[in-house]
Amino acid sequence: MRVPDETGKGNASRILVVDDQPDVREALRMLLRTEGYEAVGAGSPDEALGLLRGEGGEFAAALVDMNYRIDTTSGEEGLALVAGIAAERPGLPVVAMTAWGSVELAVEAMRRGAADFIEKPWQNARLLNVLESRIALERSRRGERRLSEAQSLALRDADDAFVAVSPSMQRLVGELRRIAGSHAGVLLLGENGTGKSLLARRVHQWSPRRARPFVKVDVGGLAPTLFESELFGHVRGAFTDARQERAGRFELADGGTLFLDEIGNLPLEQQPKLLRAIEEGEFERLGSARTQRVDVRIVAATNTDLAGAVAAGRFRQDLLYRLNTFQIVVPPLRERSEDILPLARHYLAVACVRYRRPQPTLDGDAERALSAYPWPGNVRELAHAMERAALLVDSPRLRAADLGLQAAQGEGSQAIEAMTLEQAEAWLLRRALRAARGNLQAAADRLGITRQSLYRRLEKHGIGQDGED
Repeated sequence: MRVPDETGKGNASRILVVDDQPDVREALRMLLRTEGYEAVGAGSPDEALGLLRGEGGEFAAALVDMNYRIDTTSGEEGLALVAGIAAERPGLPVVAMTAWGSVELAVEAMRRGAADFIEKPWQNARLLNVLESRIALERSRRGERRLSEAQSLALRDADDAFVAVSPSMQRLVGELRRIAGSHAGVLLLGENGTGKSLLARRVHQWSPRRARPFVKVDVGGLAPTLFESELFGHVRGAFTDARQERAGRFELADGGTLFLDEIGNLPLEQQPKLLRAIEEGEFERLGSARTQRVDVRIVAATNTDLAGAVAAGRFRQDLLYRLNTFQIVVPPLRERSEDILPLARHYLAVACVRYRRPQPTLDGDAERALSAYPWPGNVRELAHAMERAALLVDSPRLRAADLGLQAAQGEGSQAIEAMTLEQAEAWLLRRALRAARGNLQAAADRLGITRQSLYRRLEKHGIGQDGED
């Protein structure tokens, strides 16, 4: 019985069979077919490498003969082919075959990249056992690599702070806990910095998918030329710099949760591709015609009014319907004042540990200042304020003056006439982003430039999508 593929969908695995004798290729084709494999034959090393490089050159393994000229039994052609396959398709299990077997040839074949060695005439049971075990081993290794990649892409919210003291946040958490047990999509709405990313992570942790990957992608921040490669992956040679195949975010998140942050900034022309992947669970890697299937739970977040974007023709209604099975609005920090002081103490403690500073206590006037401040940047701004205070305060008590909140409130008030050109451009970029609530296209429109030009200018000044450095 053949090894099931890593998606668990049971699609037939393709085996590359390379032998100069048609009757051998046919015999192997019939044997492999009985076990659910599809054999693709090649009569020469050049033909085999051409199949690997061509459209649809995806294989689970390769059976490779060592000799291709009647007057030679050295195995040099086969050894060169083994090395060529290893270079062209790293990780592809190659099983070397020859009627002129020797220990030396087997060792050399393994040194050049073969996974195993079989003598002709072969025993059917041994050949199938070797083939299946090598395919299973490579798929296990690939799964480990993908899990490692997914973990490196996993969302790491600032110190994983989670405070829900206020009644509004307690209600929200209760609702999310109930929703998390399903596999339905979740759309998180709210201002920048309110903690939507952290809540997305909590949905995953509370769900039956918690043992599988949690992968985040800033959809709106993807350059148009990289959109398909980042989300769906690519095969080697798909574009100029594609030197090896790469799994996309959907593939990395298979069985787990994919967090699509800033979904409201996704350009209209890219939305159909995302809709298909979400709706059907199907996609093709860039440069490949092979359709892949994944089982992914979608959690999306945005500060954009998606209903308004639909009405304005900037967002597809069918995509919105796919995203908002459950729609949750995260309140701004100014509307959950009970959470301010617990969050402030948490971020102060974390910053003091990080910078190896003694932890001060909050003075009464500092607590009043924190509670009274409107926090336009929400939890993110509070975290930055406490980090700044931890670095600057030299007293065992942290006072209101140490917080610098008035300075933060008046940020950008410097007269534009006194700025350099660089300072003025950065100030205008921040102001446009905040006025557009992080919507890149809206910010670009306000500034009278293209979205691509805005990307370049933000990168030049080191400014994030939310207007923060």
